[in-house]
Amino acid sequence: MKTILIIEDDVDIHNMIKEILKKEEYKILDSYSGTEGLMILEKENVDLILLDLMLPGVNGEEIIKKVKNIPIIVISAKVSNEDKVSNLLLGANDYITKPFEKDELLARIKVQLRINENKEMYDKNKIEYKDILLDKDTREVFIKKQKIILTKTEFAILKQLLLHNGKVVTKSNLLDLINEDTEDGDENSLKVHISNLRKKIRKVTSVEYIESVWGIGFKMC
Repeated sequence: MKTILIIEDDVDIHNMIKEILKKEEYKILDSYSGTEGLMILEKENVDLILLDLMLPGVNGEEIIKKVKNIPIIVISAKVSNEDKVSNLLLGANDYITKPFEKDELLARIKVQLRINENKEMYDKNKIEYKDILLDKDTREVFIKKQKIILTKTEFAILKQLLLHNGKVVTKSNLLDLINEDTEDGDENSLKVHISNLRKKIRKVTSVEYIESVWGIGFKMC
């Protein structure tokens, strides 16, 4: 069940929106001021925000500036293009003017939730580090948008290094990865795999991505 936070100080409009969403089986969180809305966001997991702009306490524009990674649909009586454009540029995902149609509101909510779900799925399945993009599902690696072909072991090593995001991965952890694919998982074979991985990266870029940490392991740099 998706959770939607309504930040709207007009009680009649607030209750109308709430009834519409309850019939669609969304979980609703209520806020009647910007300050209260921010307090709720600190405590609750919210999938989408419906936001009025003219609020007591913290106004809607300030909330847009503060909120990250949660889709925001502005619902406002401000109808000028300047208001729409300025709030979209601030970070709002969509903008509906009052009065609005129920079907339009529900459609826009579904669109933003779908976009956010796709983004979350992308974030889970893909790892980005500088100019490297690694797709865990397709097992593809791109550097500067150019695909490089890796063996299964090279891919596993690179993924492990990327997941640790600049922190040292010990030789023993990397050797465990090698032993999943081969029976000669020793330090010499690890050195060979790292060397081959570096060579393939160098064919695309002069940047040295993999740093040796003497006596311990390797990390992305």
